[in-house]
Amino acid sequence: MSSDAPPDPYDNPVAFGQRVQIYRNRRGMTREQLAGLLGHHASWVKKVETGTMRMPRLPEILRIAEVLRVRRLNDLVGDIGAEPHTDLFQGPGHDRLPAVQAALSTYPVPGTREAPSREFLRGALDAAWAARHGAANHREVIGRLLPGLIRDAQLAVRQADAAADRRAALALQAEVYFLAQFFVAYQPDPSLLWRVAERGMAAAQESEDPHAIGVAAWLSAQAHRDSGPGHYDEADDVVMQALGLLEPGLAEATLDVQAITGALRVEAGLTAAKRRDTGTAWGWWDRASGISRQLPPSYFHRVTSFGLAVMGAHGVTVAVELRAGGESVRQANRAEADAIASRPRRARHRIEQARAYFLDGQQEAALTTLEQAYAAAPETIRYNGYARSIVLEETTSRLPERRQRASRLAVDIGLLAA
Repeated sequence: MSSDAPPDPYDNPVAFGQRVQIYRNRRGMTREQLAGLLGHHASWVKKVETGTMRMPRLPEILRIAEVLRVRRLNDLVGDIGAEPHTDLFQGPGHDRLPAVQAALSTYPVPGTREAPSREFLRGALDAAWAARHGAANHREVIGRLLPGLIRDAQLAVRQADAAADRRAALALQAEVYFLAQFFVAYQPDPSLLWRVAERGMAAAQESEDPHAIGVAAWLSAQAHRDSGPGHYDEADDVVMQALGLLEPGLAEATLDVQAITGALRVEAGLTAAKRRDTGTAWGWWDRASGISRQLPPSYFHRVTSFGLAVMGAHGVTVAVELRAGGESVRQANRAEADAIASRPRRARHRIEQARAYFLDGQQEAALTTLEQAYAAAPETIRYNGYARSIVLEETTSRLPERRQRASRLAVDIGLLAA
């Protein structure tokens, strides 16, 4: 290794502040940049790194780990006598993950059987999306369906003869990969997420289907943004390319294409919010809201959940990512969770509301909202890093009642043993 390379934090025992500095340097970030993303002054970061202030409390440590993309708590705080690695941003491996991995890693032998018709695949996908949105244990449901869908979609593409038939089969295959991406997200195999995302994008582009391309871009943007500040530009690029394709024909577009255009505008706003660019973030939210108001009031996009009912939820997330405590609470109080048709999306909205309350110092309200998220879709909160960090912090509350509530929820979502 070059002598100019940053040291490995495991070469010698090092303090928390030194580890922060090492990982900040590895990310190519200045103290000012890190401070801005954390909502602090650069002098605060300097005090942390030099050890002139005490180690921050857990929520701040989790935020530092998120910004620096340090995947395991021990990597940042050192060996604290716990189990070797405590993963912050990936949930536990789902029981059905091996079967999904196997289906994604193997291909049917030519001549094994005849591919199902496109009508059959369309019906199976519609049923899978309906099951995902309607089930509390949605990962279990789609994890059971995915291996068969993956193999059927592969056969349909392979056996398509005419060019038009192949493009139609590719659009369906892309949608199978979109469904798979919801399952593999936050699983302990990050490379699998990128493999699925890339396959979905490739199939969508080959299909030449505008809606499929838009959805692939929507999912890809999320994957890039979740990879940390160094990938925000990639998230913006993929969104802008898709919007450049879709927006010129928006007036004559189908409802689904209008909806994915709105969802992409939301993604642009969320990336801007991550950068703390308030005007740009709310500007994109307004543009997305304009599309939602033109859709039928009951419209619900099967992949993104985009529609009029979900715009309040997006408003909460924009405000939270901007670290605007008061505004995030106003958005949280205004948004109607019960109007969201999808159980996992409703649970995700509850988690975002909890983040808003927690950011504003309303821990009781945050816990109550997380309990509501668990009631809506336990598998959503179980795999959500933000929810897990709030619950973990509240298990150390000085108030016995709050500590007991958080501990019960920690058991429910698998953070603590029963």
